[in-house]
Amino acid sequence: MKSEKSKKDDHLFSYYNAKKEKRWKYRYKYYDALGNRKEASGQGFKSENDAYRELLKVKSAILNGESKQIENSNLTVTEWIDIWFETNKNQWKDPTIYNRNITINKHIKPLLGRYKLRKLDKATYQRVFINKLLTKFKSRTVENYHTLFKIAINSAVENEILDRNRFVKIKIKDDQEIVQPNENFYTAAELKKFLDLVKSTGKVTQYSMILFLASTGARKGEALGLKWSDIDFNKNTITISRTRDSKGIRSPKTKNSYRTIRGGGELMKQLKLYRKWCKELKLSFGSHLEDNDFVFINKSNAKHVSGNFLNYALYKIFDENDIKRITVHGLRHTHATILIGKKIPARAIADRLGNTPEMIHQVYSHSFEELEIETVDAFEDAMNL
Repeated sequence: MKSEKSKKDDHLFSYYNAKKEKRWKYRYKYYDALGNRKEASGQGFKSENDAYRELLKVKSAILNGESKQIENSNLTVTEWIDIWFETNKNQWKDPTIYNRNITINKHIKPLLGRYKLRKLDKATYQRVFINKLLTKFKSRTVENYHTLFKIAINSAVENEILDRNRFVKIKIKDDQEIVQPNENFYTAAELKKFLDLVKSTGKVTQYSMILFLASTGARKGEALGLKWSDIDFNKNTITISRTRDSKGIRSPKTKNSYRTIRGGGELMKQLKLYRKWCKELKLSFGSHLEDNDFVFINKSNAKHVSGNFLNYALYKIFDENDIKRITVHGLRHTHATILIGKKIPARAIADRLGNTPEMIHQVYSHSFEELEIETVDAFEDAMNL
């Protein structure tokens, strides 16, 4: 490639590319902090001024002792992410390594990997990464991916590869983020498909807890507070008498929340299998299953699951599968909506969910309106009106 030196600066050159288009480049020799001779270069600039501005940045960085940024100017996002991951992974727990590895390889690298780390700007990041992810995932999930990327970028700043983190104050907003009450549930067919999918993962605690919530309409905190002593396998009943969250164990939400409900055959069968699994797991950790133990436990340590256990489980399921998204509380809505569709009285539904008939009518007014329309239509059909 034949080059011609610029009159503006001895380190600027013009040349013609393969398409016979005039372009500009720069080459600048310098010594690093250890006295080693280095060269910074860049090419492909459409104008002399563009190349000159970039050259001035290089000179300024070297004068300010920031030669590391120059030496790593061609580093891609993929290359830096790999360096950062390998350098830091020994400081993380296994679940963190697993989750970060998935995020990096399924989302960050495919969308951002080819970009030069120093060239990736905020607008491009918003367009090709954030906005792209928001077409597939909820903003909370995208926020998690964004946070991981910012951690990696902060490390690049700490290692003097970048001068600052340009990816702060990024707008992450999904206009469809709010799930309407009349959308946050599954139909019976959708629920069956969802349960089959969860069961196929082989994650027994995850499946047992989701089946429990969908089959009883219980609140998440009530499931977290459930103990084996609350389950009567002879009478096939389940007693709700406490709730548990990050703040500890408390009484149920209202006086109506104290209740004993009947468990269906499929649920009770699964709970029996799950109890056997829990016994074996406890034994592997040198302990025994007690009636006073919480029902839902972690495979990793045989201790009760955290308040966020199911939230993270659902995020992962929805991220990896093409299936309708609902919240954990949506399983409660699913149970109620299916019962309403079967024309079960509001009083019976309220007793099962630990609520009042008035609250059931208020929360599920849309479903009752549809049921009333069906009732009128059925009467008119019977009378041939």
